[in-house]
Amino acid sequence: MRLKLTIAYDGAPYAGWQIQPNGDTIQERIEDALKIVAKEPLRLHGSGRTDAGVHAQGQVAHFDAPDHLTMNPFNWVPALNTKLPASIRIISCEEVTADFHARFQATGKTYTYHLCTLPILPPFTAGRAWHLPRLLNPETLQEALDMMKGEHDFRAFAANRGNETEDTDYRRIITDASFIHTDDGLTLSFTGNGFLYKMVRLLTGAAVNASQGYLRLDDLYDLVENPADKKSPLCAPADGLSLRKVDY
Repeated sequence: MRLKLTIAYDGAPYAGWQIQPNGDTIQERIEDALKIVAKEPLRLHGSGRTDAGVHAQGQVAHFDAPDHLTMNPFNWVPALNTKLPASIRIISCEEVTADFHARFQATGKTYTYHLCTLPILPPFTAGRAWHLPRLLNPETLQEALDMMKGEHDFRAFAANRGNETEDTDYRRIITDASFIHTDDGLTLSFTGNGFLYKMVRLLTGAAVNASQGYLRLDDLYDLVENPADKKSPLCAPADGLSLRKVDY
């Protein structure tokens, strides 16, 4: 039985999603819980990586339950949650077809980024928002976000992993880039068919820079439309970023 998990986590204590040497990661924690429940190692496949400090409300992953286990999908939720730290929760579990793949069949993702604009950052918001007490111009912010919509070569908004080649595809489609006002600031939202390494953080940094007058909209337009060897000047911190939803 192939099972699909929807997962939420506070990324602040962890070195990211993906298992890595000498790092405490979400994937490793869940695989440890799976091993206890199944009494054998099981491999967990996520929809994609989130970096150190990045949060999720709707991360998706799948695994294959051993044939000898007759537990129904609903019972996997409490079974795993009792083996996980409170900062990681399995929200739901459902059976999927044998050919389902959490990463390769994803058609899009939505990320949100929270900005706190209060003069003082509330302690319970620390690690969950980018503190920006300097005023932002909301009209300029939306103009900047509008430039990012559509299909573009986003190489100026991609951090290097070190494995890039001449054939690396930097084209992505952003279907929504918008924001809403909140009690303590703003929440940006980005929906697209895929995102490059640190792309949302670089898009957010550019939009914030423009809204604060540090980046001209003409220069931002040039980064989007004529990236060449340019790079966006500001990568927003991980704190405010959350993977909200994965579409299939």
